[in-house]
Order: sequence, then structure tokens, then C-alpha cells
Amino acid sequence: MIIKYVTALLAILFFLGATLNAYADENGAPMGKMMHHNMKHSMNDGRVSLNLSPQMKQHQLSNMRSHLEAVQTIISSIAEGDFDKGSEIAHSKLGLTEEMKNMCNMFSNNDFKSLGLAFHESGDVLGDVLKTKDTNKSLRALQTTLGYCVQCHATFRQ
Repeated sequence: MIIKYVTALLAILFFLGATLNAYADENGAPMGKMMHHNMKHSMNDGRVSLNLSPQMKQHQLSNMRSHLEAVQTIISSIAEGDFDKGSEIAHSKLGLTEEMKNMCNMFSNNDFKSLGLAFHESGDVLGDVLKTKDTNKSLRALQTTLGYCVQCHATFRQ
């Protein structure tokens, strides 16, 4: 059973690393810059552009990196059995706080807005599930939250 948990956590960490690398900002690693540059100009990139200003784009990218750091901390908390810490991080960093609700509502694309709100609501559900201290349920809730990340990145681009 431990092997299943380790495999799941490694898969999640791999996904997070790949996502973080792909969304590195202008001061990021050269590989991240190249991947981001290529994605932006790819003829095959059918994702919807959010047409953000450069400042808003950097703000959004910073938020996504913050979300990745939160997920990394939550994974560590699960691995260490510190579910209370994971729950607090899920609610405060991924949950639907007033700040996140206001930020999501600033976007004009209703599909992006709905997906963002659903992501943050799932962060609160994750926080509640972590309080149960059930590893399986916690990983399933984390999988749901990350599913919103995957769906959003597959649909939208900066």
C-alpha cells in the first residue's frame, strides 16, 4: 500500500515540476522560457488566449506558482502525516477566499472564471477532507483539485 502512495506522490510531483517549468516567467530558467515561448507561438496551440496585459499576465503566473508551492506543501504534509498543516494550507492558499473570489470575478472569460472558482472551491473541499486524516480520501481530493489545473492549462493560455 505504501508503494501506491509513493507512486501517486511521485506522479503528482512530476506533474507539478513540469507545469512549473512550463510557466516560468521572464526571469526563470532558460528551459522554462523556451517552453513558454514555444507554447505562445505554436500554430498547434488551440487553447483560448485570455488576452491579459503584461502586468496581469505576470500576476496570474505568480498566483499559479503560489498554487504549485501550496500543492507541494500539502503533499509533504500528507507524507509526514501532518494533515492539519495540509488542511490549513489548502484553505488559505487554494481555497475560495474573498481575495480569490474577487480575482476570479475580474476575468471577462466566463469559462475561465467558472473553472477558477471551481478550482478554489475544490481547495476548500480538500482542506476539509485533509482534516479527516484519511490518506486515500485526501489523495483523491487532491487529484480533483489538480484535475482543475490540468483542465485549465489544457483550455487556456496566457
